Amino acid sequence: MPYLRYADLILLAVALPVFLLAGWPMLGYLGGAFAWCAQRAVQAWTNKKALESDNPARVAGIVTGSMIGRGWLVALSIFGVGMIENDAGLAAGVLFVIVFTLYFTISIATRPFDQPKTGSAA
Repeated sequence: MPYLRYADLILLAVALPVFLLAGWPMLGYLGGAFAWCAQRAVQAWTNKKALESDNPARVAGIVTGSMIGRGWLVALSIFGVGMIENDAGLAAGVLFVIVFTLYFTISIATRPFDQPKTGSAA
């Protein structure tokens, strides 16, 4: 099931021809895809930093700062696209929400399988 980790990126790739065929604003696709990929890259980097730390306060700070910062990154990206073209901002926001929903659902469903198994059944 490792391919499920990348279902969000597969959905972004599938959304490109949908945007093209439907005639939706490409600026909206680019804005939504940028917001998603940028926040996901920041998340991967900060998660790596948090896992490397053995200080619980530092871990909490990294994770909290990452969540707040990624939220602002996404909001400002979509807002910026919307300032350029209203329809593109709407398309970027909708694309982001759809991709986020898939990512969140899969991460919740697969979380039990991500935990290392410890102890014995005996």
